[in-house]
Amino acid sequence: MRLYTAVARHTVLVMAALAICPVTTALLRDRTATQAPPPVTLDQPPAPDPGMTPLTVPQVKHLLTAPLTRLPPGHADRWLDWKRRHQALARWYHQRTRLVRNPVIALVS
Repeated sequence: MRLYTAVARHTVLVMAALAICPVTTALLRDRTATQAPPPVTLDQPPAPDPGMTPLTVPQVKHLLTAPLTRLPPGHADRWLDWKRRHQALARWYHQRTRLVRNPVIALVS
């Protein structure tokens, strides 16, 4: 019985801690999304600053657990900033590539 109480307490604490991540992500979405506007033409060059994608739940979880790792101070922040900029630039190029495709949906009667 004593072991069950400890396991139940630990489970509840872990679930509460993991519930913080989606709430934090939702609250920070408007403040962390600084993406460049999507492309309009195929020959349009990318913006000098592609901005950053909004934070995701795994990224928030990584930031919360970063102090527990043995990395140099600020490493997790710099890595996450690089990753979000790279994701924003990749998204921009993906959107520009999708401009080439013009799918025609044929409705069969």
